Amino acid sequence: MLDEVRQEWKALLETELRDMARADRVSGELPPVVVQTPPKPELGDIAFPLFAFAKAFRMAPPVLAGKLKADIEAKTGRPDGELLVAGPYLNVRLNMANLADNLYRTILQGQGTYGANDSLKGKRIMVEFSCPNTNKPLHLGHMRNDSIGSSVSAILKANGAEVRKVNLINNRGVHICKSMLAYQKFGGGETPQSTDMKGDHFVGKYYVRFAVWEKEAYAEYQKGGGTLSEEDWRKTPGTPDSQAQTMLEQWEKGDPEVLRLWTLMNTWTLDGLSESYKTMGISFDTYYYESNTYKLGKSEVLKGVEQGVFYREQDGSVWVDLAPIGLDKKVLLRKDGTSLYMTQDIGTAITRHEDWPFDSLIYVVASEQQYHFKVLFYVLGQLGYPWAKELHHLSYGMVNLPEGKMKSREGTVVDADDLVSQLSALAGEEIAEKGREEEVGDVKGTSAAIALGALNYYLLEVTPERDMVFNPKESISFNGNTGPYLQYMGARISSILRKFDEEKAAYQGVGFDGRLLSQTQEREMVAVLAKYPSVVTKAGATFDPSLICSYLYDLSKLFSSWYHDNPVLKAESKDLVVARVALCKMVVTVFRDAFDLIGVPFLEKM
Repeated sequence: MLDEVRQEWKALLETELRDMARADRVSGELPPVVVQTPPKPELGDIAFPLFAFAKAFRMAPPVLAGKLKADIEAKTGRPDGELLVAGPYLNVRLNMANLADNLYRTILQGQGTYGANDSLKGKRIMVEFSCPNTNKPLHLGHMRNDSIGSSVSAILKANGAEVRKVNLINNRGVHICKSMLAYQKFGGGETPQSTDMKGDHFVGKYYVRFAVWEKEAYAEYQKGGGTLSEEDWRKTPGTPDSQAQTMLEQWEKGDPEVLRLWTLMNTWTLDGLSESYKTMGISFDTYYYESNTYKLGKSEVLKGVEQGVFYREQDGSVWVDLAPIGLDKKVLLRKDGTSLYMTQDIGTAITRHEDWPFDSLIYVVASEQQYHFKVLFYVLGQLGYPWAKELHHLSYGMVNLPEGKMKSREGTVVDADDLVSQLSALAGEEIAEKGREEEVGDVKGTSAAIALGALNYYLLEVTPERDMVFNPKESISFNGNTGPYLQYMGARISSILRKFDEEKAAYQGVGFDGRLLSQTQEREMVAVLAKYPSVVTKAGATFDPSLICSYLYDLSKLFSSWYHDNPVLKAESKDLVVARVALCKMVVTVFRDAFDLIGVPFLEKM
């Protein structure tokens, strides 16, 4: 809404400058008009810097600002607002009373969802995220992926797109065989049920056990006088790694015993992952499994060899020349004919487009895989798929611990289930310390909601491309730039509105009057509320949920400061009470909508 007003004023100024240029016979093209926000409320709500036009009009910017002000004020039918000259700027102070009335009608009386728009209407967008391996549980890195993917999907929907959320289950490959091999060697027939372990945790234990076994075996090799490096030693027959590679070959050939073990351990992991997704509020429209798509990838690679797009080395492996995109070369099939990640991703992409012809497909994957996706998109284009140019890699930075990088093989990850439990416990302690158990009621459910809000907000308030350090205690704080702080503000406003509902009979017949929201902070809040739709649009265009987070924090701080100094239910007149209650309702309505976009549960009580 505010963006529309800004564009109206911009268009008017552009027209006025063109008219002046014609009248003054200014040659050449004029610079573009830039729209800014003044640094102080007393300078207005919109600012147009005029430095760039001084040379063309041979006029100092303040003089030009004065002339433009006089010329525009002489016109009829101009947008509502007051023009101000602020040095080299021509500024506009908006009529906030009219804007407040429009917001009241749009937010509280409108039929649609405020902030939703049609900027992506008619677009079919597929978003791939999560994509876990079936050899370990979800960890903190997965959680950032899930938070970004889920939030971006919701934001794209709010912008009018038809969105399909998909998850690729990485259920084949040598890494899966490592867990299987370790279980076969060390498991002794135990199961998740017999050990009372969640299935994904149980399988993950054996992935770590494989790494331990491999280290022990290499130490024995060195003890016996072996001189090969660990990397070269791994490739020799009989090592744990070579045994895992052999198991993968057996799996691809359909060995019944290997397939039986693979099915069993995959089921254990998937059951565990399903529980984790439910706890974290993550859902998908479609699941894909690498075991179902890698064969198509292999056939496409072989087709590419026949077409001369790819080539074979003497050892039988298949490669693609990447010189046209400034890279070296990439193997697509190993010499033994087994697939790589690239091979199966080719098959998966083709299958998806056949299933649901998309306009674009967004891969939410860590920045470590930038090379992989550059190659994948190039390969699909070489195979003749025109939609390859509409594939996008939404790259995000790594999540580290204060003590360093996480490593699954060494068991030094932050487990997703454990983290949610830890955050829930911390939230419960906070509720107890404040003596809010009776007011909150469902302490367990509220603690879980606070934990989810803390987690998603902390992971999303950083722009996706940046690396970050996750600090659980910081994330759960009820103060500062955190999810719980926003939830607390929402609950606080909800409390005000509940109290008003108890007294609203005394305000029958009193209507909303936007002119009463005349204080500086009230004007600022009206302007920030009017800005929300443009923030949603920009977040959708840039795939950046942090824009929603920043907006919410700014709105929360502004509301908190205003509420500290201004009574709502005890305002000096009934008209002012109704106006301020309406402002509270508008803020909380935007809270609810924006919270949904970033996966923060809204709480009526905290």
